[in-house]
Amino acid sequence: MGTYGRLGGIAAIALLAVSGVVAFAIAPSREPAAEPQKTPIVETLAIRPDAVPAPKSYFREELFQRGDTLPAFIERLGIDGAHAARLAKVRVLQQLRPGTHVSAEVSADGEPLALSFLSGRDTLVKITAEANDFYRVTDDRAQFYTRIAMKSGVVQSSLFAAADDAGIPDGIAMQLGDVFGGDIDFHRDLRKGDQFAVVYEMHYLGGRPVRAGRVLAAEFTNNRKTFRAVQFGNSFYTPEGKNLRKAFMRSPLEFSRVSSGFGMRRHPIQRSWIKHQGIDYAAPTGTRVRAVGDGVVEFAGTKGGYGNVVILRHHGQYTTTYAHLSRISVRRGARVAQNDTIGAVGQTGWATGPHLHYEFRIGGEPRNPFSIAMPSANPVAQQDLPAFQNHATALIARLDLISNSALAQLE
Repeated sequence: MGTYGRLGGIAAIALLAVSGVVAFAIAPSREPAAEPQKTPIVETLAIRPDAVPAPKSYFREELFQRGDTLPAFIERLGIDGAHAARLAKVRVLQQLRPGTHVSAEVSADGEPLALSFLSGRDTLVKITAEANDFYRVTDDRAQFYTRIAMKSGVVQSSLFAAADDAGIPDGIAMQLGDVFGGDIDFHRDLRKGDQFAVVYEMHYLGGRPVRAGRVLAAEFTNNRKTFRAVQFGNSFYTPEGKNLRKAFMRSPLEFSRVSSGFGMRRHPIQRSWIKHQGIDYAAPTGTRVRAVGDGVVEFAGTKGGYGNVVILRHHGQYTTTYAHLSRISVRRGARVAQNDTIGAVGQTGWATGPHLHYEFRIGGEPRNPFSIAMPSANPVAQQDLPAFQNHATALIARLDLISNSALAQLE
């Protein structure tokens, strides 16, 4: 082959190589081509004023508050002034108390069609407008439904403050104090950082929570010691069936302050050092005083420096004394149960201020109720243990759930 032939072959190979590279470089992509963007079409539609008819009536709810006048409150429900003045004359509305929720159906022109509210007797009061400005009133038993609530809290200052922070009703906090009152003195033993969990009933009406019911199960950790309680029958028991209720509660007041303890003290009136044979609780006049245990009223009346006093005799050799009362609510010979009201805090007899003087005696000898071991009530009966264990298992599982969740949040 000549020179030109060899050069021509080399040129042809080079041309093919270049052509191949070019062909590789512009090979079409396997991804689909992007679709062209579509411009949305917006069309304004004219709506005729009569296409959506105005409602003939509407519903409204308001809270009757302290300081409200009845006519002004009724007008706040959207009711015309003239109708409000007539409604204010309905006797049942004149019994409204602060904190009551009132629901109303009102016509478009402000005429009342119906009102309803829950009375303090757990009845649903309904007021229905009829002809000639006449109002028909019905008062029927309210149909509540109950849900189970589960919450936990940590004590920073007091049990009530911790319950408020956790969104737990005051009634439940008071029950917690009763449940664990035999093991924990909520006047003196509470510590910052104490934890609690509670399973309780919440009653609803018309989708709105109305009030708390019973505590079903609870746990309280006080000073690193944990107590658990399960409601069964008329008492509370440990998960093993031991009765948490003591024969005597530690304190005759629900939440108060000890102003003078048991032992030697300088008497505020006699100005001399004498042995104080009881516990003094500072509390406002009228504060409820409760029996610390089941018993019979041995004395109810006035006795020297004690002022108005009640003395209860309990089983065995136990007696308790409640002095300086402003009011006595029991009579001699009457039987009382633990937690029954027997009177109210006062300042009668030798007292420099409103308080309760409380004595606990065994065989006539005064004893310090804070330092002695209180006897327990009876445990779950043997024949009831299977039913109790079935009942307790589900409640303990709920306690475990909220307790573990609370611990996880603290970590």
